[in-house]
Amino acid sequence: MNIELGPPHENSKRIAKNALLLYVRMLFGMLVSLYTSRVVLAVLGVEDYGIYNVVGGFVAMFSLISNSLSASTGRFLTFELGKGDMHRLKQVFATSLTIHALLSFAILILAETIGIWFLNEKMTIPAERLYAANWVFQASVFAFMMGLFSVPYNASIVSHEKMSVFAYLGILDIALRLFIVLFIAYSPWLFDKLIVYGLLLVGVSLIIQLSNMLYCSRHFQECKLQFTFHSDYWKEMSSFAGWNFIGCTAGLLKDQGVNLLLNLFMGPIVNAARGIALSVNTAVGGFVGSFMVALNPQITKSYAVGDYSYMMSLVERGSRFSFYILFMLTLPILFETELILTLWLNDFPPHTVNFVRLMLLLSLSDILSNTLITLQSATGKIRNYQIAVGGVLMLNFPVSYLCLKMDCLPESVFVVALFVSVLCLMLRLLFLRRMVQLSVKQYLYNVCLNVLSVSLIAAFIPALAYFQMEEGWERFLSTIFFCIVCSSLSIYFVGCSFSERKFITDRVRMMKKRIIG
Repeated sequence: MNIELGPPHENSKRIAKNALLLYVRMLFGMLVSLYTSRVVLAVLGVEDYGIYNVVGGFVAMFSLISNSLSASTGRFLTFELGKGDMHRLKQVFATSLTIHALLSFAILILAETIGIWFLNEKMTIPAERLYAANWVFQASVFAFMMGLFSVPYNASIVSHEKMSVFAYLGILDIALRLFIVLFIAYSPWLFDKLIVYGLLLVGVSLIIQLSNMLYCSRHFQECKLQFTFHSDYWKEMSSFAGWNFIGCTAGLLKDQGVNLLLNLFMGPIVNAARGIALSVNTAVGGFVGSFMVALNPQITKSYAVGDYSYMMSLVERGSRFSFYILFMLTLPILFETELILTLWLNDFPPHTVNFVRLMLLLSLSDILSNTLITLQSATGKIRNYQIAVGGVLMLNFPVSYLCLKMDCLPESVFVVALFVSVLCLMLRLLFLRRMVQLSVKQYLYNVCLNVLSVSLIAAFIPALAYFQMEEGWERFLSTIFFCIVCSSLSIYFVGCSFSERKFITDRVRMMKKRIIG
């Protein structure tokens, strides 16, 4: 089997097509998420909503080990697929499946011992809701184990760039979750809604993961349900996963660790505010996630075959365009956060407005590192990188703890994360300069200065409208209009090169011809 990357122009079309399929999924997901978040908050209440977020987040902390292995699995499958070696590809898949099965069992033991103890003895949960919280915990553990076991199958779909399958299963997942919310909201039967909500979500997870496994088993030669162990791959994958463990630990402490700190210092109401902010960020960030899912395999494959020029082009363009997509969606929200939340939820917990704004700014900063992280993983040489970058990223947890301990506002944890994010970006550039001869000066000019210029120019007129006009519908509609127009023009004329503008123009013309006929 010999896999060719093909001409860069054809690959650009493939990436654009795959991203478009995933955008359809994410648009549907965003609309459903915005509706369901409002309904779930209203049906469960602020307290139960906060409990669900913090308990589910606590279970996610067990992904500390699994995330490092997941990154290892995705990297090795994509790399061997790029090389075109089916024999090695089968061995990698079988080894990763065995590892994930063993890890599922290990995490079950940890969850049922340490997890149960921490939930009942240390977390801030009202006594009358502790029973329901334990049900949610067990449901979350089961869903997590199913998701963990299916990681090699999900990685195979992405590695093969079968984005239509990825998109359709995602739409099915979203539709089922919508059905659950409607059932919880309008069911005539009396039951504990928090418990039933958690159990039904487990059922959805089971359906989706089994669908992934069935598709892969039928369509990909390497995806056979066999538990074999190849020591050579175990050494390579465990070494990669072991060093990647540092970065996963840091990321987990930054997100779920800080969420637990907010619970311990502030209680479940603040967790609810963070949960709402996370819903907004997830809905908006999903569009960028779709783009990155389509792009990442190409970066790894281009490195595997030694096409470094194309690889660098993907890294720079991926950083810029992922930022553009996220920026266009977040700019209106950053200005009109309060009114948007009022229209969406009617009522929301304190701190939610600031949480939403700060989390979106943090996402804009983090998005510039996504392609750099993919490139670093593609090299397979991550020891020193993870020690340095992961070590700095871990500062989120202790510094956030100190801020909350000194009675700082809960917003301080996001400010800390923002500063750490910028510092980690600089460190990633320095490491990649040495490892793959990435030009830091070129990246700062072509990417960082580019997106900063686009952002400042695009935000100028909307900012004038926002601060000069009285609060109300007129200002809201004017601000949204100026944000869309100014960001589009700024990205097209300032952010894009001549060849990129030509590519965009050609694609728009093709779409017009298809629509008009």
